[in-house]
Amino acid sequence: MHLKKQSAVSAIVHQWGHLIILFALFALGAYAWHLEPPEGLSPQGWHLLVLFIGTIVGIMLKPLPMGGMALLATAIGLLTRTFSLEQGFSGFASHIVWLVVFAFFLAMGFMKTGLGNRIAYFFIALLGKSTLGLAYGLTLTDLILSPWMPSTTARGAAVVLPIAKAIALQQGSLVEDGTARKMGAFLIKVCFQVNAITSALFITAIACNPFIAEYAGELGLTLDWPTWAKAAIVPGLINLAIVPWAIYKIYPPTITHPIDARQTARDQLKKMGRLSAKEWSMLIIFIGVLIMWIQGDSWAIPAATAALIGIVALLILRVLQWEDLIKDTGAWDTLLWFGPLLMLAGLLSKFGVIAWFSAHIQASGQGLRWEVAFIILCLVYYVAHYFFASVTAHVTALYSAFLTTLVAFGAPPMLAAMTLAVLSSLSGALTHYGTGPAPAFYASGYVPLKEWWSISFVIGVINLAVWAIVGGAWWKFLGYW
Repeated sequence: MHLKKQSAVSAIVHQWGHLIILFALFALGAYAWHLEPPEGLSPQGWHLLVLFIGTIVGIMLKPLPMGGMALLATAIGLLTRTFSLEQGFSGFASHIVWLVVFAFFLAMGFMKTGLGNRIAYFFIALLGKSTLGLAYGLTLTDLILSPWMPSTTARGAAVVLPIAKAIALQQGSLVEDGTARKMGAFLIKVCFQVNAITSALFITAIACNPFIAEYAGELGLTLDWPTWAKAAIVPGLINLAIVPWAIYKIYPPTITHPIDARQTARDQLKKMGRLSAKEWSMLIIFIGVLIMWIQGDSWAIPAATAALIGIVALLILRVLQWEDLIKDTGAWDTLLWFGPLLMLAGLLSKFGVIAWFSAHIQASGQGLRWEVAFIILCLVYYVAHYFFASVTAHVTALYSAFLTTLVAFGAPPMLAAMTLAVLSSLSGALTHYGTGPAPAFYASGYVPLKEWWSISFVIGVINLAVWAIVGGAWWKFLGYW
């Protein structure tokens, strides 16, 4: 009888859990709403802060999908008159939001034409003589696709992961029979770590990077596509060169020279045949959009406009159909959560919340040299991702506040902006839940949880060292500090 009651309670909690969480958030929010605002913060700023924190907690607990939480926050803000109707929908007017949506459509061209898989098999056929070479082949695949796929899940979990698992299976490395360490565990761990690094290289490599550019813009900093790429490319490429080798040393596969992996890749390429007309179209448009992104300033073509031109060209050449764009749920889902979150974060600055937070942090660290404050705050920002299940939630909650605080301490603005930007992506690889593709990689079962966390910690230290030494020197050369 007691077990039946427990089972009934569990069923109710499972079925109505999302409502229970929402009710708890509403109750706590309503209580905080009626408290006196902290000194130095206006009632409007306080109400916005309460709404913002509740939204971030909701995104982490997931009583609704991220888009649902973002729209709920917008509705509450409008009903309570925390912000106006124009302010509430201002996020959807941002070119940054549409750049991400357009990048999703461009990514679909790689997926639909098969060009993404062709690139992967090409690098495997080229470098697959050794297991380490296979890892670098998959790394180069992720790197090539990263400027075009702001969905790390699509890039990592939908393109790279299936190919890595197929290679492991072909080499007899299975989870079920205890042979995961032959090759599969190594490849899975490399691909996951690499996915986080490539996310830091380009503004269009992960959905939260345009957020970062928008926040930096509020301080008068320019983080457009070419500026971001120029800042990240040198330390990023060195980081990508080191990480597969480092994992090979600390978590080595037992198969060091795979049998027939290169031949299998060649067979797949042969099966695919020559580049189709649509693949050629995708490749040419891919190069054209990339050139426009690089030359955007001198040609006066914003990144979103360049991406839109690419999409129109794909439609004209029938590489994509209009129905493909309509059915791209990832793009429209991103639009529905991106716009409201961008709006909320922007109003935090406009209503004085960020300045208030920065002033308090600065007061608590009064007397610290900016170099010391820089190291402490950057490490706190990085480690804080252990408490987040989304890089976007991490960035939305902390980036603007930490950037403003670092600048207030006297840190060079561009150095602070790029450091926090890179740490945002790198921190996603700390856990098995910290970014979109993480659950898919972990669910493959090749790497046990203890090993997953310990290897991620070691690689995290290596990543920090690379970006501190190489990135610091490169950014010194660029005049950022």
